[in-house]
Amino acid sequence: MNNKSKTPISPHDLNMVAFDSNKQAVARNAIYAVDTVMQQNYDALRAQLITHLGPVIVVQNDGRGGTFTLVHEGRQETVQPVSPVFELVKSVSHTALGIYVIIAPYLKNSHIKDWVIPLTNFRATLSEALQNLDEAALPGEAKKSCTKVLNGGIKFIDNAIATGTFTINDFEQFTGDVRLAIQTNMKFAAEAQVSGVEALLQRWHKELGHEKWKELYAVVLVIWTTEYLNQNWIILKHMMEPSSVGSHLITISTAAPAENTVAVALDNLARIVQDNIAAAMIFPDNPNLADSLKGPQDLLSTAIEKIIGCPHTNKSRH
Repeated sequence: MNNKSKTPISPHDLNMVAFDSNKQAVARNAIYAVDTVMQQNYDALRAQLITHLGPVIVVQNDGRGGTFTLVHEGRQETVQPVSPVFELVKSVSHTALGIYVIIAPYLKNSHIKDWVIPLTNFRATLSEALQNLDEAALPGEAKKSCTKVLNGGIKFIDNAIATGTFTINDFEQFTGDVRLAIQTNMKFAAEAQVSGVEALLQRWHKELGHEKWKELYAVVLVIWTTEYLNQNWIILKHMMEPSSVGSHLITISTAAPAENTVAVALDNLARIVQDNIAAAMIFPDNPNLADSLKGPQDLLSTAIEKIIGCPHTNKSRH
């Protein structure tokens, strides 16, 4: 064959295709393999460890005050311990928020009437709830506060529909009128949650025995808006063994309620438990580095702060 008729090969393309011929690439791949294999074995250890975790309480926060699952010796018990009063008074207390999310897009121009139909429909929902309060078996004071909130919402909606408009001041007048009633509802919700959760935790404490209770982990799954001082976290902190609660009560923030699952909690807890042992063994003489390996602080954070000259301990001063 005449060499002039051959299809030319691009040296650049050849270098990219023949990547295993590049000594530097081969060398780097051999080094990358250390981490790759470590990650594979790390994941395998975590998957195996999940089946050995316990005792663990997983809390999935929800509209009913929380779903609690005790994981122990290969068994799971799931309980929703909070009285329906919690969900009932919280539902009514969301009247103001329910109105707000309908009118919010029109706060600068309520003369655009696209809010009328959804607000009318929500009024029907409020009216139906009001008519059924007698049969809901609410405590007397809670029934009274719920009546106040529902009537307040209906009045705001009726005025808005009758006048064809609303203002921010109108809405603030409505919320001001029902604020004390909402606070009363919050009291009843808190009482229902505390009494229900504490009773369940007392039962589990008795069943496990005090020695195992001291070893208990609790994982509270939350979304960002309820991450700080979550109500179930507060109750668990009060009920768990004081000597271990600092390291064994864990909050894990999920991106959405759909990720609020027992499997997510156990997967994260397995990572935490295995990292605790790894940190103690890898950095036995350096607690700061050990804490970085096992905790939410990134292991490289201290080194990066030294380079950029901005230690996190001084951030509050800037």
